[in-house]
Amino acid sequence: MTSPVTRPWRRFERDLTGRFTVSVRPSWLQLAKAAVAAIATWFVCAAIFPEQLPIFGAIAALLVMQDNVDQSLTRGLERVVGVFVGVSVAIGAGALFGQQSWLFIAAIVVAMAVGWLLRMTPSSANQVAISALLMIALGGLDIHYGVERLIETAIGALIGVLINALIVAPVRTSSVHAAIVELTQHSAAALTTVADALAEPRDAPWLAVMYTDARKLQDDRSRVHKLLRQARESLRFNPRSRRYREGLADDDELFQRLQRIVTQIIGMSRALHDNYDPSLVSDPSVIGMVEEMRRAAHDLERLVTDGEAPEERAVPALTTPYTIPSPHPEHWVLIGSLMEDLRRLRGRITGELD
Repeated sequence: MTSPVTRPWRRFERDLTGRFTVSVRPSWLQLAKAAVAAIATWFVCAAIFPEQLPIFGAIAALLVMQDNVDQSLTRGLERVVGVFVGVSVAIGAGALFGQQSWLFIAAIVVAMAVGWLLRMTPSSANQVAISALLMIALGGLDIHYGVERLIETAIGALIGVLINALIVAPVRTSSVHAAIVELTQHSAAALTTVADALAEPRDAPWLAVMYTDARKLQDDRSRVHKLLRQARESLRFNPRSRRYREGLADDDELFQRLQRIVTQIIGMSRALHDNYDPSLVSDPSVIGMVEEMRRAAHDLERLVTDGEAPEERAVPALTTPYTIPSPHPEHWVLIGSLMEDLRRLRGRITGELD
């Protein structure tokens, strides 16, 4: 059992390590590709410029090895532009101030100012400052040295992008489908819980848990949205994208339907939580609505059932149109709201509504 004295330290330790660690280890293949890119760049640049160590090129090759080809291309352009501007700043600062001991400080200030004026991202502006410092420290103010380092950087960036694209280019689509399946199952469970709330009398704590669980669907939806964005980025400029685009398009289409379904379920949970009355469970129209909600939850789960074609899953297994013959004199607003949400749910599960 953890002592109360050590709990703050454990929490601080988790927060501290969480700033530079990840929950899932990076792919070993990406690390191997980064090493191959840096080594290949080193030998290529050493053959072209034998008189200098190819530090700029190796750094560029390492920096451009990102999670997808699109990010690699962006980081490569960022690095080349940063080195170009940094070399220009170093040479310009040297021409203005000469070989002074404080030239490093002047180069940093000028580099950051240039990055701000050009509206560069913070990482790009840092690239400018670092390149200017390396230029002054390693090559002084020799323009010939600066041009060589720019060419070397371009070579390293190009090698890094090509290796990342041509050697098992990263694809991030499998996690999207798994997350959508999880979101669908959680949504079906939340809808079943709404039906359970109307099946028999519930107390306030039970209703609070029901509403809290329904609101967690927002986090699941945000997670899927983030994964979809990463998957689209991973297929951009990816030589292997053709075989994955159709599956990702199907997942994206299903997610667009799920987004509205999640909104409906959260709204139903909120309406019940705020306006619940135990006498609802004895109303004949509510009794029938409970069964329809459970059928809708069943049909919702079938949207991600393995072994069925998409067109088969689109056909409802149990859900049928349901009508209320007469409104309840006291709870007609709540019942009507739930009925309208149920109608929209059924339409979106079957694809009849957008």
